[in-house]
Amino acid sequence: MEGMAVNEGLGLGVTIRAWRERLSPSAVGLPSGRSRRATGLRREELAERAGVSVDYVVRLEQGRSTAPSAQVVNSLARALRLSDTEREHLYRMAGLVPPNHEPIPDHLPPGVHRVLNRLGEVAVAVFAADWQLIWWNPGWAALLGDPSAKPPELRNFARERFPIGSGDDVRIASWPVLVPDGDTSDLAVVSDLRRATGRFPHDARLADLIRQLTAGNATFARLWASGTVAAHREDRKTVRHPVVGPVDVDCDVLTDGDSELKIVILTAAPGSSDEARLQRVVAPPLPDRTGTTTGMSSIT
Repeated sequence: MEGMAVNEGLGLGVTIRAWRERLSPSAVGLPSGRSRRATGLRREELAERAGVSVDYVVRLEQGRSTAPSAQVVNSLARALRLSDTEREHLYRMAGLVPPNHEPIPDHLPPGVHRVLNRLGEVAVAVFAADWQLIWWNPGWAALLGDPSAKPPELRNFARERFPIGSGDDVRIASWPVLVPDGDTSDLAVVSDLRRATGRFPHDARLADLIRQLTAGNATFARLWASGTVAAHREDRKTVRHPVVGPVDVDCDVLTDGDSELKIVILTAAPGSSDEARLQRVVAPPLPDRTGTTTGMSSIT
């Protein structure tokens, strides 16, 4: 019974009622005299502002209608004066994808940037929702090569995995990076891009990327036709580093919920020889004045 009460308190109808009752009548140009017994807006007032029937508002709040149309949800959000975050939440509670006309973000929020700068000697890079590389730390550059040597338009991981024609030479890493199951990894990237099209349906750069890859790469076109939707979360890679040799790393992908940024973190198993090689790359020992090493130094 206690669990049922909790679930009821989280429902679409309860949420709409809470938003209705918190909205001051004066905020929407209505009188708020002492004769009012309702807290916030009356159901009749919300119905009129949203352009729906009072009976429909009642059914929504009582949980007898749980799947309003996108048009109704948009009208309710406007009538209730919801914030952007609340509006998105209302869409999702109604089982709908929130409309989004914004382009894919290419910048790091201050909080994300602050956390990344405090990760120490870890190889980290950040990609936009369309797998465009937008940030990396010194550890990433030491392990995979410095991406700044390449033009920005050639720093797209999807373009690297699915080259367009024989002359396409998009490379993010400066030396070979191998994956044990290339087919699974390819499908994960394609699925993640399809997920991005749902999140940013009006982004011109993403749409252009999909058109180019579909027309220019048969593997991408075949996987795209499968319609799979997923997020790229983890992988395992072998970096063939020119100085320390092959390094096996775990590749974990964290996603920022608001902007769909992909934070890619490369680490090696603790205590392994791969971790030792990785440390030699990202934190090489510094020589002292006599030419001998004096320990490890952070490069972040």
